[in-house]
Amino acid sequence: MKIKQFKDEALAHYSYALVSNGEMALVDPSRNPMQYYKYAEENGAKIVAVFETHPHADFVSGHLQIQQETGAKIYISEKVGVDYPHTAFDEGDEVKIGSVSVKALHTPGHSPDSLTFIAEENGETAMFSGDTLFIGNVGRPDLREKAGNMKAKRVELAKQMYHTMQNKFTHLPDDTLIYPAHGAGSLCGKNMSDASSSTLGNERQGNWAFKDQTEEEFVAEILKDQPFIPSYFGFNVDLNRSGALNVQKAKYGVPVKLNVDEAPEEGVTVVDARDGDVYKKGHLSNSINIMARSQGDKYETWLGAIIEPNEAFYLVVESVDQIDDLLERTAKIGYEKQMKGVLTLSEKASKTSDNFDLEDFKANKENYTIVDIRNEGEVAEGRIFEDAVAIPLNELRNRADELPEGKPFMVHCAGGYRSAAGSSILENKFKDAKVYDLSEAIKEFSDK
Repeated sequence: MKIKQFKDEALAHYSYALVSNGEMALVDPSRNPMQYYKYAEENGAKIVAVFETHPHADFVSGHLQIQQETGAKIYISEKVGVDYPHTAFDEGDEVKIGSVSVKALHTPGHSPDSLTFIAEENGETAMFSGDTLFIGNVGRPDLREKAGNMKAKRVELAKQMYHTMQNKFTHLPDDTLIYPAHGAGSLCGKNMSDASSSTLGNERQGNWAFKDQTEEEFVAEILKDQPFIPSYFGFNVDLNRSGALNVQKAKYGVPVKLNVDEAPEEGVTVVDARDGDVYKKGHLSNSINIMARSQGDKYETWLGAIIEPNEAFYLVVESVDQIDDLLERTAKIGYEKQMKGVLTLSEKASKTSDNFDLEDFKANKENYTIVDIRNEGEVAEGRIFEDAVAIPLNELRNRADELPEGKPFMVHCAGGYRSAAGSSILENKFKDAKVYDLSEAIKEFSDK
C-alpha cells in the first residue's frame, strides 16, 4: 500500500492518495483535483474511489468534480444526507482498493457523521482519521450546532468524542499509522502538533484525549479555549453536502477588469489582497486589506472570517500574474460565486492610509485609542497595552460602534498580518478619523 500526503499550507489541510495494484483512492481531497490527477498519471493508476470522512467546514472538497471526471465512486456516511450519486459507507462496510481493504468506523465527536477509514494490507494498518483524531489532540465539537443534515450541541458531541476515544480504536495495533485531515494552524481543533502523521501507539502515550479520565473531565478540557468559528464554516458544511461546481468553470466565470481608478460599485465591499504597504499608498474606497502575499498568509481563513457567505465583493490583486492563484484560493472556501470581479488598479487609485509616527506613539500612547484585534484566547494570555479596547478581528465590522471617538485609532494584532485588515475596516467606518496600523512594529512592544 502506497500512501501520498498532500498539504494545503494556508488551511493546514492534509489530503491523501492511496495506491494499490493500479487503483487509487483519495481521502478528503481539496477542491482542485489536478494534483491528484497528476499523481495518478505518475503512478499509472486509475482513480476509483473518493472517501469523505465528513462534510468539511473549513474547505470545499472536490469530490463531486472528481466523480464526474474520473467515474470514481464517492464513499460517505449515509448520515451526511447527500443527494448526489454516492455509495453509502458506514461502520461494518468494507471495500477493496487494489489489494487494500478499507473499512469504515463511525467516530462521532467532531461531527455526528464523522467516519475514520481503516486501510489494511499484508499486516500493515493505516487510519485516515479526518477531523476526529489529530496529532496531539482531537477535533473540536462545536461546529455542528447550526449546520449539516445532523445537528448536535457541542456538549453532546464532546461526550460522543469521549466515547470514540475510549472505545473505537482499541482493536487496532500500536503501529497503526495515523493520517489526519489537519495539522497545526487549522481552526478545526486546538493545540495540534506540527507533525503530519503519527502512530496510534505514540498517540496513546502522548495525546491527552487517550488519558484515563472521566467523561466530565474530558468534556471540560475539549470545550476549553477553542478558537473562534469563521463565518464561512457552516456555509462550507452545507456546500460540501450538496457538492461544489467544477472549480475550473467556477474560477473562469469571474470577470476581470484591469487598471481600475475607482470602486466599480458604491457600497460593494472590495477585498484588497496586496501587501499592506502597497495598499496604504493607494486603494479603492470601501476596501479591506486581507493580504495574500504567499501561502503563509492566512488569506482563505480571514476572507471567510471577515466577509460573510453570499456577501458580494470585488477582489484586487497586485498583478495579472496573481489572478489564477487568488481565484484558486478564493474557490477553496467556495467564495468565488459571490465575487463580482477581479481588479488590478491604476496609479490613480486615490484612497490612501494614514502614515503614523512610531516615536510619537511610544511617547504618547494616551493620545490614541488602541484597538487590540487579537482573538479572545490571545488577549486572555496577556494584554500588550493595558488600556487597549479588545475586539477580535472577525467581529470588528459588527462591533466598531463600541469604539470611542475623539482620538486617532492605533490597531494592533500579534505579529502585524491581521492589523492590516483591522485598520482598513476602521478606515471605512470612521472616515473623518485618523486610523493607524501598528503592523510589524507591534514586535517592539510584545517582545519586551
